[in-house]
Amino acid sequence: MAVMALGGIGAYVYFSHPLVADTGYSPVQPVPYSHKLHAGTLGIDCYYCHNTVFKAAHAAIPATETCMNCHVRVKPQSARLEKVRNSYATGEPIPWIQIHKLPDYVYFNHSAHINAGVSCVSCHGRIDQMMEVKQVKPLNMGFCLDCHRNPAPNLRPVEFVTKLGWQPDRDPEEMGREIIAAKHINPPTNCSGCHR
Repeated sequence: MAVMALGGIGAYVYFSHPLVADTGYSPVQPVPYSHKLHAGTLGIDCYYCHNTVFKAAHAAIPATETCMNCHVRVKPQSARLEKVRNSYATGEPIPWIQIHKLPDYVYFNHSAHINAGVSCVSCHGRIDQMMEVKQVKPLNMGFCLDCHRNPAPNLRPVEFVTKLGWQPDRDPEEMGREIIAAKHINPPTNCSGCHR
């Protein structure tokens, strides 16, 4: 009995620890959408759908009109797209479930990170290889501080931030240090940098 209780407590402590709490989170979305197909196989750039990442604090969830730019012609009668067609016809947004969510007390600006050269991959993983998106990084304070203390490995030229499969042709840390020097990047590590 004591062994089971200790095992239960150990499991609770492990799975509720900030390093693993949300990692693996993958809710069922109202419309089955494959990033592997769209971003991977078809090569649609992240920016096409999430068109605010370069200029706004938040990454936009695409409007139904973005989906219908293609799906007016591509599989226009597919049963899987019924909710998309209804949304387009009625103007009611699709109730997508947010996967990567930071607590309300954390300030995070997508445009600051993207324009510095932090790729989508650094925080979201290889979305272009996921049938269903899941959270693969812990996105906790330690994760953020590790990057802020040593950003070089996570930096790339801005023109490649949404190219998820991009590989540098030389040492990535050296390239990152050059980007830091050229852009005068100095991420905050004090509390007020992210808690405002």
